[in-house]
Amino acid sequence: MRIAIPVANGQLAMHFGHCEAFALIDVDPESQSIIKNEQVTAPAHQPGLLPRWLAERGANVIIAGGMGSRAQDLFAENGIRVLVGAPGGTPESLVTAFLGDTLEVCGNICDH
Repeated sequence: MRIAIPVANGQLAMHFGHCEAFALIDVDPESQSIIKNEQVTAPAHQPGLLPRWLAERGANVIIAGGMGSRAQDLFAENGIRVLVGAPGGTPESLVTAFLGDTLEVCGNICDH
């Protein structure tokens, strides 16, 4: 499983479409462990680009603070599960919480 997390300054970027990079974290769900963590620079913002771009990089899940409903639909069309409303934190802490089923998402913080 590969989890994508938008980041800025090493922390969750609260709006995925305007982040500086993505942490792409490969995990083993059975052992609940992080296998690999790489950071890739995000492409220039273009509506509709990121779902396809992340799917091409093997993402299965995205954890975000906020995301518009159209983007959520595009992620679903690309077979990527979307979790929105995640609290701030490092990508590693968010993935660890997700794997341990303790990640609390409080609903979408994005208003578009």
